[in-house]
Amino acid sequence: MQFQRTVLANGLRLILVPMEGVKSVTALVMVGAGSRYERRDNNGISHFLEHMAFKGTKKRPTARIIADLIDGIGGEFNAFTSKETTGYYIKSSANHVNLTIDVLSDMLQNSLFDKKEIDKERGVILEEINLYEDTPVRKIGDIYEQLLYDDTPMGWDVAGTKEVINKITRGDFVAYMKSLYSPHNMSVVVAGSFDSKTIEETVQKAFGRMRRFDTLTPEKVVEKQKKPEVLIKHKETEQSHIALGVRTFPIHDKRRYPLSLLATILGGGMSSRLFHEVREKRGLAYYVRSSSDQYDDSGTFVSTSGVDAKRIDEAIKVILDEYHKFKVKKERITKEEFTKAKEYTRGHLVLEFEDSRSVAGFYSSQEILEKKIDTLDEVIQKILAVTVEEVEEVAAEIFKKETLNLAVIGNFKEGARQRFEDLLEL
Repeated sequence: MQFQRTVLANGLRLILVPMEGVKSVTALVMVGAGSRYERRDNNGISHFLEHMAFKGTKKRPTARIIADLIDGIGGEFNAFTSKETTGYYIKSSANHVNLTIDVLSDMLQNSLFDKKEIDKERGVILEEINLYEDTPVRKIGDIYEQLLYDDTPMGWDVAGTKEVINKITRGDFVAYMKSLYSPHNMSVVVAGSFDSKTIEETVQKAFGRMRRFDTLTPEKVVEKQKKPEVLIKHKETEQSHIALGVRTFPIHDKRRYPLSLLATILGGGMSSRLFHEVREKRGLAYYVRSSSDQYDDSGTFVSTSGVDAKRIDEAIKVILDEYHKFKVKKERITKEEFTKAKEYTRGHLVLEFEDSRSVAGFYSSQEILEKKIDTLDEVIQKILAVTVEEVEEVAAEIFKKETLNLAVIGNFKEGARQRFEDLLEL
């Protein structure tokens, strides 16, 4: 799937990705702005701002008008926030793409940030925080990254804290946008069915007058871990949730591809090693999965699971045992296992590319975070080029006792820390 990249005079990147055989189109604007750019007194503003973008502009003064407009063309719209990016998208039938681009540019340049709307949405954000607190399967990832990055922007919750959310004002939103929402820090990706020349003219008209300015630089991650660490979040739950992982490499590191295959082999499906050992063989958990996650200057490999609280020690030991087998190359990767991991990874990528929204996200993330774009075929070729030896070498390198990290959500008090630390052996 080929793409066309154009840079406007103000620095905004436009990426056009035509998709044959589809009648839809997704317009997505991604900004290099997320929770790692925040301060303690505005933690959560990146996510709050994402909510406010749909709450009214000078041209479309209410949230209802915007919603009626998108619903009226049968479209869907939403936004998302991470530690490093914020994205806004509208997916519609191809004949409405000019309208969707106009709506997105309007929201990002002319939002009203009306006080009444801020106060109403404040309540929505607070309930979203409550939802995450009551959903351990989702919250465990936040606790794990809090353990990794401690009391720094990278370790803070993307949703923010209730105390800060209750204090955010219109002026805070305006100041935040003026610090990061520069056109050169943004990409517009249009994926699906469209006329390239028309889209270029539409985007130029919609975004071309935005003023460029210098943007914030995030605090760099400093990693000094020398021994295993444990973080416990006490909560009365029927099931305990764990995240057990190690530190790895940034997004630009070429070892990301062997790590991706390692995650698939260990916990990437119902035939993975951890699924077999933790769930099928011992009945310790309903879900267990592994992932390799990278940021601009750090990375982690982690396995998460919801386990029987009475058998949590056993579950931790089983996961560590699987890590240890890779560390000492006790159970080598078989040819069949390796082929399956590559096909599993390739297959999931191909399936995602049937949706214009996923395609837009694929290209916009690379443009903002990696500064270089690989096509789907190029990514697949890099995955297929990985050797068994590379996966085993990177596994032996990352699985070491001193960088083990264990996050736990469950009915455990702080006194259980030593108990869990004693388990962390490789």
